[in-house]
Amino acid sequence: MNKNKHTFGKVLLLEDDYTLSEIIQESLEEEGYKVIPAYDGEEVFEKIYEHSFDIFLFDVKVPFKNGFDILNELRNDNNFTPTIFITSLSSIEDLSKAYTIGCDDYLRKPFELEELKFRIQTLLKRNLIQRIATDKVHIFDDIYFEFQKNKLSSKDSSTILTPKESKILKALLKNRNEIVSNDILFKTAWDYNDEYSEESLRTHIKALRKLLGKDKILNFRAQGYMLC
Repeated sequence: MNKNKHTFGKVLLLEDDYTLSEIIQESLEEEGYKVIPAYDGEEVFEKIYEHSFDIFLFDVKVPFKNGFDILNELRNDNNFTPTIFITSLSSIEDLSKAYTIGCDDYLRKPFELEELKFRIQTLLKRNLIQRIATDKVHIFDDIYFEFQKNKLSSKDSSTILTPKESKILKALLKNRNEIVSNDILFKTAWDYNDEYSEESLRTHIKALRKLLGKDKILNFRAQGYMLC
């Protein structure tokens, strides 16, 4: 699979070290993320105005306005996008200030790129679960899924999913950008006494693809399905 074909999330990277910024950007984009770089405290607000992000990665010591002040201003403006500070600041006072302002994670430099990826994945998954708990989840573009009503809606139409379709979609959403095995989908969507088959699963996946788009649910032969 070529991960660059699929966007796992849009990242705003605030880092004034151009070399480090490029290294982080290339590493994350190899994993399938879309990374928008910013290099100072003024540019970051321009990027936020132009784009919608899934996660912020903020250095603290950057020109014009530091990362702490930026996040404090965003939180006061009711922007609660998950945020990780990546910084050389290592004192307990700095750590306390970061979490008091409202960051979600704090990674001290120097760090391993694999650790950064792990923290991003964990934070995005936790954020999705929290959004699911609020019932209405944005899938992509203008398409939303309402968990309690099992309703898939866009600005032009809405569809009530069948019980099995809704259970399959919920399982795929909770494990977004990860392969969900056929066995897990069978256990999730079919009752204990129900007969199930791969053919019946494909039928329900086909119905969901008609609503979401064929390229949004990927099939991995002999493994399962993934919602991108």
